[in-house]
Amino acid sequence: MNFAFSEEQDELRRSVRRFLEDKSPMGEVRRLMETTEGYDPDVWAQVGGQLGLQGLAIPEEFGGSGYGQVEQLIVFEELGRTLACLPYFATVALAANVLIASDDDGAKAEFLPKIASGESIATLAICEDTGRWDEAGITMEATKDGNSWKLNGSKCFVIDGHNADILLVGAKTEGGVSLFSVDSKAEDVKATPLATMDQTRKQSRIEFNNVEARLIGEEGSAWPVISKALDLAAVSLSAEQVGGAQVCLDTSVEYAKNRIQFGRPIGSFQAIKHKCADMLLEVESARSASYYASWAAADDSDELPVVASLAKAYCSEAYFHCAAENIQIHGGIGFTWEHDAHLFFKRAKSSELMLGDPNYHRELLALRLGI
Repeated sequence: MNFAFSEEQDELRRSVRRFLEDKSPMGEVRRLMETTEGYDPDVWAQVGGQLGLQGLAIPEEFGGSGYGQVEQLIVFEELGRTLACLPYFATVALAANVLIASDDDGAKAEFLPKIASGESIATLAICEDTGRWDEAGITMEATKDGNSWKLNGSKCFVIDGHNADILLVGAKTEGGVSLFSVDSKAEDVKATPLATMDQTRKQSRIEFNNVEARLIGEEGSAWPVISKALDLAAVSLSAEQVGGAQVCLDTSVEYAKNRIQFGRPIGSFQAIKHKCADMLLEVESARSASYYASWAAADDSDELPVVASLAKAYCSEAYFHCAAENIQIHGGIGFTWEHDAHLFFKRAKSSELMLGDPNYHRELLALRLGI
């Protein structure tokens, strides 16, 4: 593995950062998080049309650019720095990954070009009311109806579910867990936005009432495909967490330099020094875990299931701790609605629970290691 970024990858980072600084300042984040949709369609179109980010890691034969998970890491790390309100995680990290991992070339040819161009928003609906992200958590049933399939039941905590054009749904059949595509505009699909702590990333509850669905791949063979897509999504989320944790560290250090108390910058006090030093250690360690997982994903290494869970568990706790310390270092102003610290804190907590909390991933890590 080569652990150095190329000049092309560095330029990708600079381009994405400039775009997000222009299109997603914190004032715009605050505006969008108050809306039901939670994103700007014009900016979403520019992300696909100008930067081509939706299709970055989609194979060229399906309308993408054919890059890999390292380039995706760069994008997600930059998105995490700005809390950008975009349906990018749902569309790219979840939906696109599960389609690419499947062996259904017909579904790939139908859906991936639309995702790559930015024409369609897509998401993966796995969780139900239990909030579980494992195979046993999928209890919604799909039944055969002649040559088609019908879905009945509900999915919860679906990321950008009410914004999605394409719903990829995990459901149980007689053969086991299967994957289906559903048109979100179908009459018997009801998507209800949920009230969430983190308003910068929208979630929905989706109800299916005898909805016609298309089977993707073979019946009963979907869990290995879904599991791989969730591992790749965990790697992408860890990169996003690193980006957010870095901002918390940077703003804490800057405030500690400038805030004067008792005639001295508060950064000169030992307690503040220790907090900043601990944050630096956690951010750099999280970055190492996330980067290694991304390179493993890019090489399609056998290590991916192990390092994906490791990165998700460590980066979740590092981000949450840095976000909490950021508030503490800022003191009273850090607790106010007007300060941005609470937005990173809420994103950190939401991301910690998404795809399974650290305890879940440590248990999964132990199982995958055979411990």
